[in-house]
Amino acid sequence: MKRIVVTGGLGQIGMELIHRLRNEYGSSAVMATDVKKEGSERLGEGPFEILDVRDGARLAEIVKAHKADTVLHLAGILSANAEKNPQLGWEVNLNGVYNALEVARQENCSFFFPSSIAAFGPSTPQDKTPQDTIQRPNTIYGVAKTAGELLCDYYNHKYGLDTRGVRFPGLISYDTPPGGGTTDYAVHIYYDAVKKGSYTSFIAPGTYMDMMYMPDALDSVIGLMEADPSRLIHRCCFNITAMSFEPNQLAAAIEKHVPGFKLDFDVDPARQAIAESWPNSIDDTAAREEWDWNPKYDMEAMTVDMLEKLRAKLS
Repeated sequence: MKRIVVTGGLGQIGMELIHRLRNEYGSSAVMATDVKKEGSERLGEGPFEILDVRDGARLAEIVKAHKADTVLHLAGILSANAEKNPQLGWEVNLNGVYNALEVARQENCSFFFPSSIAAFGPSTPQDKTPQDTIQRPNTIYGVAKTAGELLCDYYNHKYGLDTRGVRFPGLISYDTPPGGGTTDYAVHIYYDAVKKGSYTSFIAPGTYMDMMYMPDALDSVIGLMEADPSRLIHRCCFNITAMSFEPNQLAAAIEKHVPGFKLDFDVDPARQAIAESWPNSIDDTAAREEWDWNPKYDMEAMTVDMLEKLRAKLS
């Protein structure tokens, strides 16, 4: 990667990834885009353009003008919000991918696609979900992610386009607010632990989901995009994970550092149904073998860092 265009630059991953990319590749080398300008000042120094990813012609203009060699396509509507408006979810989450792939093909750019554990479904093996397995998701978000994976592989096989991607688990960050995902409870719980010493979870006890701390997620994008292509057997998308836990386990980790922390439950049936359709844990052996994926944070290390950073942020 030398000159990069990022779609969805103000989203859950984009904002922190753009800071990281600009530190590593230079501020002027990383073009940030998003459907809105509000909040773009948080990106700091570097170019920014307004872009709706449903507008392929506009994306092509931006990629050409920036002389990009890489497109990191992060724009999307997260799981819970996409279920509220499936039509918009499809237009943004799949038609947007098609537009971005077409631009990458025309401009000969490497392409990154962030898939998700939502690409699996109730019929997928739930424990240590394999890299290659049945994918029959039952949410519009998951359907679009699965179709996006297939499109990326098609463009690689048909056109030789350098497409790469990962299946992100739930992502936890102290910097970027949650964006309407099913795993958001694992972010909200830290905020409320610092502010109130208690939290009411919308996900039921005993519901295991894979999670990852944002610094590891950023490492995964850069690590995969800089990997030797001759080692990659898979393209889109690699299972990656760092930890799997259920709400009570996370609460216990927090209670070690927030004495008296209390966890209650008020389960949201819609988000709980989505969570139950996803794996309890996934197998990321392929990523470890093909591009040396190795996360740095487990639940304890993440909890210590999250609480420290949030106390500073909220004080």
